[in-house]
Parts: sequence; structure tokens; C-alpha cells
Amino acid sequence: MDATDELIDERVLSKLRWRCRRGLLENDIFIERFFKKFASTLTVKQVQGLNALMDLSDSDLLDLHLGRKTLAQVDPDLVQDEVREVLSMLKEPPERSK
Repeated sequence: MDATDELIDERVLSKLRWRCRRGLLENDIFIERFFKKFASTLTVKQVQGLNALMDLSDSDLLDLHLGRKTLAQVDPDLVQDEVREVLSMLKEPPERSK
């Protein structure tokens, strides 16, 4: 197994949550939903993708999430498998309450 496929530990997850805090409420909502759904299964590779997205401005991140811009339009260097994977995870609809 590739080291980037390993799950992250609680310490890394805690630091990641702190780093992902955003100034725009809309981004915070998307990111919190992401953590609720995927926190226990995040891999090192996915964390790398998420960190790349967190380097963006709030407006670029929101534009990506809403599909107003593509990764290539925001930053051609972001067109990477791990970034695309995390962006699609962020876009997954919330689970419905039963």
C-alpha cells in the first residue's frame, strides 16, 4: 500500500480541521459537512488535496464548490487527482436525516 493511501490519525485530523476554518460561512458549512461525512476515512493523499484547496481565497473556493469556475481557471497547478477527488467529496450532497 502506498503511504499516501494510509488513514490519518486524530492529531493530523485536529490540525486539519483548524486549518480549514474559513472566513465565508458558506465555505465553513461545506467543509463541516465534508468532515462529518469523511473524517474517519481521510487518507494522506486526500489531506494533500484538501490542503491545496485551503490555500485558495474564500471566493475561489466557493466558486469551485458552486461550479462557477473550474480548477484550471482558478489555478492550473491544482489540476491534480487528489485535488479533484477532494473537490468532488466536498460537492457531495448532505445525507438526509431519517
